[in-house]
Amino acid sequence: MEKHIRGCHCPPAGPRAPWPPPRVPFSPRGRLGLSWRHRPLPPVPQLRYGAYLTSATAADRKEDATKHAFKNILASLPKPGGGEYGKFYSLPALNDPRIDKLPYSIRILLESAIRNCDNLQVTKNDVEKIIDWENTSPKLAEIPFKPARCILMDNTGVPAVVDLAAMRDMMAKLGCDPYKINPLIPVDAVIDHAVRVDVARSHDALDKNMELEFDRNKERFGFLKWASTAFHNMQVFPPGSGTVHQVNLEYLARVVFNKDGIMYFDSVVGTDSHTTMINGLGVAGWGVGGIEAVVAMLGQPMGMVLPGVVGFKLTGKLRDGVTATDLVLTMTQMLRKHGAVGKFVEFYGVGVGELSLPARATIANMSPEYGATMGFFPVDHVTLDYLKLTGRSDETVSMIEAYLRANKMFVERHEPHTERVYSSYLELDLNEVEPCVSGPKRPHDRVPLKEMKSDWHACLDNDVGFKGFAVPKELQDKVVKFDFHGQPAEIKHGSVVLAAICSSTNTSNPSVMVGAGLVAKKASELGLEVKPWVKTSLTPGSVVAREYLKHSHLQDYLNQQGFHLAAFGCATCVGNSGNLDESVSAAITENDIVAAAVLSANRNFEGRVHPLTRANYLASPPLVVAYALAGTVDIDFEKEPIGVGKGGKEVYFRDIWPTTEEIEQVVKSSVQPYMFTQTYESIMKCNQRWNELTVPEAALFPWDPSSTYIRNPPYFEGMAMSPPGPPTVKDAYCLLNLGDSITTDHISYSGSIPEDSPAAKYLCACGVDRKNFSSYGGRRGNNEVVMRGAFANMRIINKLMDGKAGPWTVHVPTGEKLYAFDAAMKYKSEGDDTIIIAGAEYGSGSSRDSAAKGPMLLGVKAVIAKSFERIHRSNLVGMGIIPLCFKAGEDADSLGLNGHERYTIHLPTSINEIHPGQDVTVTTDNGKSFTCTLRLDTELELAYFNHGGILPYIIRNLAGPRI
Repeated sequence: MEKHIRGCHCPPAGPRAPWPPPRVPFSPRGRLGLSWRHRPLPPVPQLRYGAYLTSATAADRKEDATKHAFKNILASLPKPGGGEYGKFYSLPALNDPRIDKLPYSIRILLESAIRNCDNLQVTKNDVEKIIDWENTSPKLAEIPFKPARCILMDNTGVPAVVDLAAMRDMMAKLGCDPYKINPLIPVDAVIDHAVRVDVARSHDALDKNMELEFDRNKERFGFLKWASTAFHNMQVFPPGSGTVHQVNLEYLARVVFNKDGIMYFDSVVGTDSHTTMINGLGVAGWGVGGIEAVVAMLGQPMGMVLPGVVGFKLTGKLRDGVTATDLVLTMTQMLRKHGAVGKFVEFYGVGVGELSLPARATIANMSPEYGATMGFFPVDHVTLDYLKLTGRSDETVSMIEAYLRANKMFVERHEPHTERVYSSYLELDLNEVEPCVSGPKRPHDRVPLKEMKSDWHACLDNDVGFKGFAVPKELQDKVVKFDFHGQPAEIKHGSVVLAAICSSTNTSNPSVMVGAGLVAKKASELGLEVKPWVKTSLTPGSVVAREYLKHSHLQDYLNQQGFHLAAFGCATCVGNSGNLDESVSAAITENDIVAAAVLSANRNFEGRVHPLTRANYLASPPLVVAYALAGTVDIDFEKEPIGVGKGGKEVYFRDIWPTTEEIEQVVKSSVQPYMFTQTYESIMKCNQRWNELTVPEAALFPWDPSSTYIRNPPYFEGMAMSPPGPPTVKDAYCLLNLGDSITTDHISYSGSIPEDSPAAKYLCACGVDRKNFSSYGGRRGNNEVVMRGAFANMRIINKLMDGKAGPWTVHVPTGEKLYAFDAAMKYKSEGDDTIIIAGAEYGSGSSRDSAAKGPMLLGVKAVIAKSFERIHRSNLVGMGIIPLCFKAGEDADSLGLNGHERYTIHLPTSINEIHPGQDVTVTTDNGKSFTCTLRLDTELELAYFNHGGILPYIIRNLAGPRI
């Protein structure tokens, strides 16, 4: 019987969707000549990575780069029936016993270095460092890495493409060939962060939210569509396609590339920190800032420290009723405690074979939450089965398996194999994992479900902090009654006002999605119903979820509980949760209620999910439904009923919780390959709003000076061809004095723009109606909004404000209390430098480069912190901001710094006198002196620093003679 994807009015599907995804040709007649796309691209200049290498590397460069150093290990991979799949660089042919003990994840770096070894950008010395990983990794050896492809999501992708467009303009202004600014590797952008849950609990929520999404974002969508025609190698997936990670997992990932007869490992960097989700498929990938993504797109090597690898051994099997979400929250807590920041985590052991591919993807997705660069699962038969399920052809899967076996990268779980060497080890018996949630403010604060009630009451008692709200005892049981559209309603501390099944982390996994549907089904059949004032929503990361939930009839039961489809993309999980009902909002704000949100996402930092939900708990999709039904997090599911059902009978958690067998039966019967193939055939064809969007046919973007969404950024204004050298920071004021765990949500807020904020005043001055303000995230293509959105989070706590939360600071010379933006502009107008003081884990969270661009535009010259999150530190370097770390055991408080001092950073003025990780003295105007560690970690970062950032570095190297 012919099967059709619901909601698409295209002709019946033909053959399966092409894979790898095709690139759509386009030949615009732009301002720089006719049919420029058909011009041959100019030779790629080799950026001077080698200019800052050791003398040993410089000697290697004398060899003829046109003669591949490892051509002797280029082997043929035969097809079983004759002929060959292609040629590949054979790791076994090196006959080096050290390779057999390397972690699988490190071998991918090795193959990339061998294949790209030209003794210019990548040298034989780099290859040797990777082979000798066991000895070089502890020494923090630096290597170059060239990923095979790049993915973008719109909130961070738009600024990255703005940078590319601005770089093209700058090249043209310098009289150079602007076509040198063009992606040399496949780039896929997925528009998934723009949608908001404005409409919920309605059968037309999906269509109405998409309509509003287009109305708000038409200009930025048009910009991305222009980019897909103006740049070679760039493809854009329209709104409603799902999340970038899900599209990557189900459709884009190759696992093995076969290009021009050469086969090699798939690898990817993306402008979202959860790019790591693809590690579950055996693909190396991680998140980077947009400016690093630009470097990768342009075919240049990314400098990285050769990471340590945590070997995480899994044994046993998950117990009945325990979900992959429970497992990943348990692992997150374990790895945070163990220490995985900046490292790869590689999973091995017989327990891995007991995990489905979606469960592995769930674990890999949360790598940023446990601090790792990757959470890697090598390829095995489970991987191959998933590739077939999602529509990859049998021939493609056979080619992938043959290549991996030939390079000794395929894992047989139940066969003996050479023991890998890891930097450190962890072990978990899956049988010991128990149901849990995480919160109320951080993803690694795991709470076993059986302890949730007692933990909640402890949070009410505790001082304000990650596990505390400081609610007086006499107010903890306060009940607020209000009118909800004509019916009586009530809330109290811990009441669930927002329940969202969302995020790629969990909605990628049919098992937990089906589990949520079964909870809704059982609850409906027993007569339970979610209270109408709880805002419920379902925003899957995959369009395929709609098909199997419909096929299994579980969507009907989810609808009965208010979990109607509201979007395909990142909504509540990134703060696009939309408004609560006015009556609910008033009840919370007027009575200072600590309201709760429960969501199946990967992050729950305060202020991220919704401004009015101070308590935010991460949970599996079935638990989201259970808590929505209970209406509170203040409940012991083992002892207290969730509610009263038919006939006045009390209904308990155990009555509605499905067994693993029940879930598996539905998944097996309802998740079918045709759902994947037809979904991706229709995505590009059937989005009418996208197809009707017209864009200019120009190679240089025609900037609109009146635009409030897309503006030509000021990063290259006044740029000379000679690098400016290291900046000086003398007598700088402290703009903000911050504590631990300041996230990129605090630094560069994504949510709605408040009406009295500096960004709102700017938009009003530009004639934008308040109802069209959209969000900070949606306007990141406009540097004016980026700088006004810096430190604009209502939950950020600045010590200069004596504990008051919000986007304000003190202008130290006058003592005025101002918005951080206004204070920064005042400092700039007076000619004063500024710095930021912070605690541990500064910049944790999303990989948004606006969290570095915003402070740079405010005039911030340096950040002094106890520690940095990996991606954010790189972004600071990329924008020319100096990252400094207090010495171990020291921080601002221990040194007696209160932020009212003036700071001078004693850094050499010549780049030749600076080296990675050196000590730097900082002095203050009141006689204090302390030593910090300079967190420029590689020689390549020193080069960026000397040029004032990554983008000027690239421009100078592409535009002029070697510097």
